[in-house]
Amino acid sequence: MPKMFFPQYKKGRNGIECFEGTVLDHARELGIELAAECGGRGQCRRCVVRVERGAEALAAKTTAELKADLSEGERLACQARVAAPADIRVYAKGGAPYTILVNSQHQAVDLAPATYRTGESVVRRRPSGEEVLEPYRGGIYGLAIDVGTTTLVFEIVDLESGATLAALAQRNPQTAYGDDVISRIGYARDHEGGLAELQAAVVNAINEALAQWEEGNQQVTDRIYEVTVVGNPTMRDIVFGVDVSSLGGIPFQPQSTAPVERSASDLGLHLNRAARVYGGPLIGGHAGADAVADVLASGMHTRKRPSIIVDIGTNGEVIVGNRERMFAASCAAGGAYEGAAVSCGVGALQGAISKIALKNGHISYETIGGKPPIGLCGSGLIDLLAELLSTELMTRAGKLRTPNREFPVNGDAGLVLTQEDVNNLMLARAGMSLDQKALMERWGIASAELEHVYLAGAFGNYVSTESAARIGLLPDVQDRLVKLGNAALEGSRLMLLSQAKRREAEQVARGIEYIRPNEDSEFFDALVDRMCFEAWR
Repeated sequence: MPKMFFPQYKKGRNGIECFEGTVLDHARELGIELAAECGGRGQCRRCVVRVERGAEALAAKTTAELKADLSEGERLACQARVAAPADIRVYAKGGAPYTILVNSQHQAVDLAPATYRTGESVVRRRPSGEEVLEPYRGGIYGLAIDVGTTTLVFEIVDLESGATLAALAQRNPQTAYGDDVISRIGYARDHEGGLAELQAAVVNAINEALAQWEEGNQQVTDRIYEVTVVGNPTMRDIVFGVDVSSLGGIPFQPQSTAPVERSASDLGLHLNRAARVYGGPLIGGHAGADAVADVLASGMHTRKRPSIIVDIGTNGEVIVGNRERMFAASCAAGGAYEGAAVSCGVGALQGAISKIALKNGHISYETIGGKPPIGLCGSGLIDLLAELLSTELMTRAGKLRTPNREFPVNGDAGLVLTQEDVNNLMLARAGMSLDQKALMERWGIASAELEHVYLAGAFGNYVSTESAARIGLLPDVQDRLVKLGNAALEGSRLMLLSQAKRREAEQVARGIEYIRPNEDSEFFDALVDRMCFEAWR
């Protein structure tokens, strides 16, 4: 039987029997992640593969491929469909290592996990009393997981000492089904078995990452009894196999905002047979358990003076408040700053330009890992916009004052920032800025009165706050900006180590009012007013 092989991937070296489907379909069956940010519609043109053998067995190029300016032997994986029996060897282009933030600011917490040791037994605390699970076998461990739209990060934690044994990270394999939550919701809704397929992609990735870690370390999976999961509503609910279709249409709400709990075996996780998985509470709309975890990690809900949390990811969240009241909003802010809507943009890959400076007509930059430039990631794009403003090569209205309204970043690498790129970045900046302003106005506070501006997530960790403030993406309050690192992961860890923190998170989630600025009658006028790149206070 003819097979399709992906020799550069361990999973694909033995191949998979060919079936009626695209190259992307075959990769998904093998659990191989190919970039398909548009969900396989031939629009993003990022799933380029080189067909080394068996090209004649593929159907003719589609219209999307003919428009993609492909080199000889190249195809779009989402468009190249098997049409005849033959062995096919495929190599994915790109594949640069992805840089994922795993660092978080660990807080001290009184250890009170749901599962613990009593004498020579492992027991779980239940409302009715202690439930004996099994004899103690030398350790009690847990997993704290942050399921992001783009990334999957988790810590293996010793529940007896609170120590972290390992922090593991990778791209969320669901990116092969689209780079945003709307694409994932659409896939789950429109494909038979789509929800189960998306769920399996994440669960299998966790199982494989644990198995790989155990190859060079101690065996812990059979003694992992507790798991906590946070993520935006779509990501959290997919992990638990909950229907997410209600999040794809008005009023864009999850089925339930309550925390959810399942057995690990029911979800397919290869852990102790008694392991339980706790999904953190949601706020509402597209503000999820990750945003609640951000609040928990920041401690803003315990403070007298109000603060703001800004988490700019593929799905961005803003929360304003203090111990008295809090408001939250979300918007699709991260796509542009993660390269999805920018011709020269890429994610946080090795070789991505992360810092840029313009001086006397000369451009200098740094790339992730010091590799040759392959594109600009979010922090580099923010730097570039700020530098173009400072040098007056771009107006505050976002108009490039350069030949052909383009700015060449690196001619040898073919990296050019176009006017359309600037427009997309300007729109994303306006939406995120407007959410911050709207929530502060709802609360009745100006940025000068904020105690802290907390930046959560990878974007906030790596971005130049000076550049972000210069273009008006963040308030210009440098002395009060606090970078939290991966706050969602830290919040998940706190809920893993302490049942009191779980109750605290649930109370926080219930007390946050979810706001939809885009439903305000004056929203579009306000959005237009904030389209200019200028600092605000």
